[in-house]
Amino acid sequence: MTTTLRATLNRWRRRLARVLLYRIVFGERSQGRALAHTRISPACCIEHEDRLTLGDHVYIGPFNFIEASGGVTIGDGVQITSHCSLVTHASHRTQRLLGEGYVNWPANRERPGWIAGPIHIGAFSFIGPHSLIEANTRLGRGTLVCAGSFVRGEYPDFAILEGRPARIVGDTRRTDQRLLQQYPALQPLYDAWAAETKAP
Repeated sequence: MTTTLRATLNRWRRRLARVLLYRIVFGERSQGRALAHTRISPACCIEHEDRLTLGDHVYIGPFNFIEASGGVTIGDGVQITSHCSLVTHASHRTQRLLGEGYVNWPANRERPGWIAGPIHIGAFSFIGPHSLIEANTRLGRGTLVCAGSFVRGEYPDFAILEGRPARIVGDTRRTDQRLLQQYPALQPLYDAWAAETKAP
């Protein structure tokens, strides 16, 4: 087979796979609610989907992992880029402590070292690539998580988070205000979700 023919076949194979396997389309359901504008990549792995609550206008890109056994709530307009993990439990400490006894540990006894808890991501937040959101995390609305951050804990609305572990390094409203000065007609649309009186 010639190099030209092989290259052509590979290109068409990639295009076909993209259309059949990885094409992201609008429309999802969450907790019995139809979400006409929410999109989830087929290349996203979701465990315990029954414990995942989505808002509308959500985008979850390719190669993300969402482990929702402890409950994950993702508000309206949230964007989760790619290669992110949202995990509601961590068992590695327990496994080290119990060794082979981990498998047979009684279900009615507390697991030593076990960490578990929900994740809440407020409306119109952005999760940058290669970020980790851990159990017992609550992000306020309008939060921006910079790429590669490890996030655990409670954070206020409009926080810019960066680092391992993540810390607050700024406020998204500063950038938003500069943009709104350029596009003042958009202020009512921004205020509709960002107003201080609106619940996170």
